Amino acid sequence: MTMNRRDFLKVGAGTSGSLLISLSLPGCAGVQTGFKPESGTWKADAWLELTKSGDIWFTLDRVEMGQGTYTGLTTLIAEELEVAPEAISVRFAPVAPEYRNPLFKLQLTGGSTSVATAWEPLRTAGASARQLLIMAAARVWNVDASECSATDGRVVHANGIDSLPYAKLVELASREVLRGDVGLKPRSEWKLIGKANKRLDAIAKSTGTAEYGIDVELPGMVYAVIARAPRYGARVSGFNADEVLAMAGVVDVFEIERGVAVVADKYWRARKAQAALKVDWDESEALSLSTADVFTGYREAADDDTGESERSEGDFDDALESASRVVEAEYEQPYLAHATMEPMNATVWYRGDHAEVWAPTQGPDLGRIAVARHTDLSPDDVTVHTTFLGGGFGRRLVQDYIEEAAAVAYRVEKPVKLVWSREEDTQHDLYRPAMLHRMKATVEDGNLTGWHHQIVGPQILDWYVRNAAPAQYPWAPKFMYGTLGKVGVMAEGLATPKDVSAIEGAIGYPYQVGNIDIRHTHTDPGVPITWWRSVGYSHNGFAVETFMDELAHEAGQDPYQFRRNLLANEPRHREVLDRAARLAKWGEPLAEGRARGIALFRSFGTYVAQVVEAGIEGGSIRVYKVFAAVDCGQVVNPQIVRDQIEGGALFGLTAALYGKIDFVDGVVQQSNFHDYQMLRQYERPEVVVDIIESDEAPTGVGEPGVPPVIPALGNALFALTGKRQRVLPLNANA
Repeated sequence: MTMNRRDFLKVGAGTSGSLLISLSLPGCAGVQTGFKPESGTWKADAWLELTKSGDIWFTLDRVEMGQGTYTGLTTLIAEELEVAPEAISVRFAPVAPEYRNPLFKLQLTGGSTSVATAWEPLRTAGASARQLLIMAAARVWNVDASECSATDGRVVHANGIDSLPYAKLVELASREVLRGDVGLKPRSEWKLIGKANKRLDAIAKSTGTAEYGIDVELPGMVYAVIARAPRYGARVSGFNADEVLAMAGVVDVFEIERGVAVVADKYWRARKAQAALKVDWDESEALSLSTADVFTGYREAADDDTGESERSEGDFDDALESASRVVEAEYEQPYLAHATMEPMNATVWYRGDHAEVWAPTQGPDLGRIAVARHTDLSPDDVTVHTTFLGGGFGRRLVQDYIEEAAAVAYRVEKPVKLVWSREEDTQHDLYRPAMLHRMKATVEDGNLTGWHHQIVGPQILDWYVRNAAPAQYPWAPKFMYGTLGKVGVMAEGLATPKDVSAIEGAIGYPYQVGNIDIRHTHTDPGVPITWWRSVGYSHNGFAVETFMDELAHEAGQDPYQFRRNLLANEPRHREVLDRAARLAKWGEPLAEGRARGIALFRSFGTYVAQVVEAGIEGGSIRVYKVFAAVDCGQVVNPQIVRDQIEGGALFGLTAALYGKIDFVDGVVQQSNFHDYQMLRQYERPEVVVDIIESDEAPTGVGEPGVPPVIPALGNALFALTGKRQRVLPLNANA
C-alpha cells in the first residue's frame, strides 16, 4: 500500500446530495471501479457515504465472523473522519470488483489480512472526507481552509465562533476537488487507533438483533435438508421417494449432486422425513481408505520421492556427511474439522430471471458462482446478502452449502433455507489435511549445523480452485468453469498464486543455521480438504517447534536459551521470545506436578511466542496458564488483539488435546461434540497477552495465536514427564 493516495481515491455526489468516497487499487488484476466519467459520480456501493440527514455509512468489504473487522476497520475511518466509531453505520458489501481483497483478487475474508489491506485505504477515505468538509466550510465562511479543523462531527473555525455539523456541509463537500496527497493524522494525534474501544457489534450480538445466516426468515420459505453419502464420492442409485413424499408437510424429495434433498414446510418435518428416507448408494468410486492407510501412503510417498525443494541454503548433504551427531524425528497430525458454532446454512430464492442469497460466507463472489453452477443464471443475475458468521475458520471459504441450497431453490422455485445438522457439519466437512513431517538435524560440537524438513501431504488449492478460478472471471460462460478450474491448478504461480498451504511457516524458518533443506512431497489421498484456522502454519508450527525443543534437549541446553542463541539476526522473533519468557517467569520454580513449555512462530506476518504451564490431573492433561507475547505491528484495538490471541490459543489447545477426525473404510467416525470435543469452560486456562508497541505496518491477529500453543503444550508435557509426543492429539498417558 505504498502507492500515491490520489491513485485510489474518487469523490462524487449521490443523487440526494450525499458525499461519496470510493477507492480502488490500480494494479490489482481484475479490479475495476464504479466511477462514471460522464456524470462524475460514483454508484451507491461506495465505501464511505455521508448524508445530509447526518448519517455516515461505511460499506464493510470484509465479513464479520468474530474476529473484529466490524469494529477495527470502522475505527480506521472514524479516526481520520473525527467522529466516534459508533456514529458510523456499517453495512456489508455487495459483490463488486471494488471490494476484492487485493492480495487474493477475490472478495475473500481470510488469511488474517483485513487490517493489513485496509490500513491505508480506509484511513485515506476518512481523511479525504474530513478535508473536503473543511474545504466546504471554509468556502461558506470565506476563509482559508487552514484556519479550520474538524472535531466530533463538526468543522470549526479558529475564531471559536463559527461551527457547522457535517450534515450541513456534505452537499457542498461533494463538489470540492482534492489536489495533492491527503495528509493522514500522525500517531501523536490518534484518539482511537491503539485504544481499547468497545466492539461495535457487541450490543446486536448480545440482544439477538444481529442477523446470522441461520436467522434468515422470508415469506413463504420452505426448509431443506440433504441426505449425503456416508463415503465421499458415492452416488445415489435409488431411494423411497413416494413414501417420503406422503409424509406431512413434505414439499419435494429429489436427487441433487451431493445426495437426496428433502424439502418441507417446517424444519423438523424435513428432518423427520429425512429419517424415513432410505437411500441406496453406488459406492464403486467412493473413498474407502482408513486413517492408517493415509499415513502408510504418506510414508511410501516420502520414501519414493524426496519432494520439491522449497528452500535450500548451504549444503545439507555435506553437513550430514561431516556431522558428529544426527537427530531425526517424525511427526503426525490428523485431519481436523472446523466445528464452527453456527453450522453450515444458506437461504436461496430463485425467481426465474434472478436469485437472491442470504448466507454466512467468507467469499460472497464465490457464492455467486455456486448459484450459477446449479441454475440457469449467470453470476450477474445473483445477489448475495452476506450475514454475520457464527465462526468461519476457513470453512466458509468453500461454498458447497450454497450450491446445495441453490440446487433445491432452482427446483422448488420458493425461498429455501438449507441447514446442516451438527453431525452433517462434522462428517461432511472439508478438513484440515492430515500431514506427515520428517525432520533431520546435524549437530557439531553442540552446535546446530544443518536442518532438513520434509513435509508430506496435499495442497489445498487443488481442491479450492474449482470455484475460485471462475470467480476471478465472472464474465466467462458456465461451460468454461471446469476448464478455468483446471487451468488454475496447472498455471500455479501464473493464473493463480503459488500454493504454499503445505509449506507456509516451514519455509520461514527463522533460526540461524548454515545448511537448510526444506522440501514438500506432494501426495493426496483424496480426502476433501480446505483452509483451517492458521492453515499450514498449524501443522508446521508443531513439527518445527517440537523438533527445536528436542534439539535443545539433545544439546543439553535450556529450550528458551537454545532458541534465543539462534535468533541473533531476528530481532522481532527474539523480542517476543524474551517477552513471553519474562511474562511466564521462565526458570523460576513451579508447583509440584507442573511444567512449562515454550514455542515461537511467525504466521501471517505476526510474531508470537507462547509459554504454556501444564500438568496432569486425574489422568487428563490440564493447562493452567498461557503466556503470549505478540508483535503485530501497529495496533488498531489492543482488546481485539488480546481477544484474538486468546481465542487462537484456545482453538489450538482444543486441537492439541482433542482434535482428530478418523476414517474407517472411508466413513468419518466422529459426529458431534461428544466425540469431537471442544475445550470446555472449566478447562479454560488463564491467558495473559503482552502486545509489543511497534511502528511497523499492521499485520493480522485472527490466526497467529494458534501455531505456537500446540508445540508449547507438548514441550511442557515433555518437561513434566520426560516423554516426547510426536503425534497429535496429545495423550496424558503417553
